[in-house]
Amino acid sequence: MPRRWLMAALLALVPAGAGATPVNAYPDIARAYWVEIDGRPAWAGNADQAMPVASLAKLMAALVLDEEADLAGTVTVSRAASAATGTRLGVRAGETYLASDLFSAMLVRSANDVCRALADWHGGGDDDTFVARMNARAAELGMVSTRFANACGHDAPGQGSSARDLALLARAVMARPRIMEDARRESFAFASLDGRRFSVRSTNALLGQFPGAIGLKTGFTPGAGRCLVALAERDGHEVLAILLHAPDRWWDTVGLLELAFDQARRNAPPE
Repeated sequence: MPRRWLMAALLALVPAGAGATPVNAYPDIARAYWVEIDGRPAWAGNADQAMPVASLAKLMAALVLDEEADLAGTVTVSRAASAATGTRLGVRAGETYLASDLFSAMLVRSANDVCRALADWHGGGDDDTFVARMNARAAELGMVSTRFANACGHDAPGQGSSARDLALLARAVMARPRIMEDARRESFAFASLDGRRFSVRSTNALLGQFPGAIGLKTGFTPGAGRCLVALAERDGHEVLAILLHAPDRWWDTVGLLELAFDQARRNAPPE
């Protein structure tokens, strides 16, 4: 076990009570992080520092769409969406899809072109209108360190959130069954209305590999580094972990989740 994880295991013995200030037990795990065990804050570092969050922004896009849009409708891909950069599926301007299929592809594969297509569609052809709704919803959730400049998480001036704010967003997302169904998908297949087929795999390496992993979202840009919102359930316990700009997000998250489940078992009342 690396030295920092030995120290972490010792620090993990400190219980976190309801409303307690989270302990900064892992100062080198990520530039900022937040961990909740069974809904209670346990460990955090730089939790209120606003920074780029890459495709974790798509969780807010998904929340707005799931709450407001008719996902049984159809979306015609805009020219701007077809030209989106970063992770993309290659949808073409003028093609038409079920909104629900693009919604799933956005969450499973984190595709920027389908994210932009949905933003343009729900924004009445205007991405800025959709982004304004994302910012309004963030304010409603009390995300005081959050500001979106685009829908899909591209690095941009004024685009950022904090680990604490993302925990608020994660809780709102966890109350939406449709989003959670997509967040736990390891793969997804769909087709345009004219029959062009796609098959995508999740960007979340924890799914199907870490026992109990059920979501939620990955992200990467040069400005944000490697980001992750991880959710896992095991033996009646739930752990939510958020890592921003994490050098080794997969192995460190696995270690973090295991330590959190160990603490949850220690703190469980006797039967």
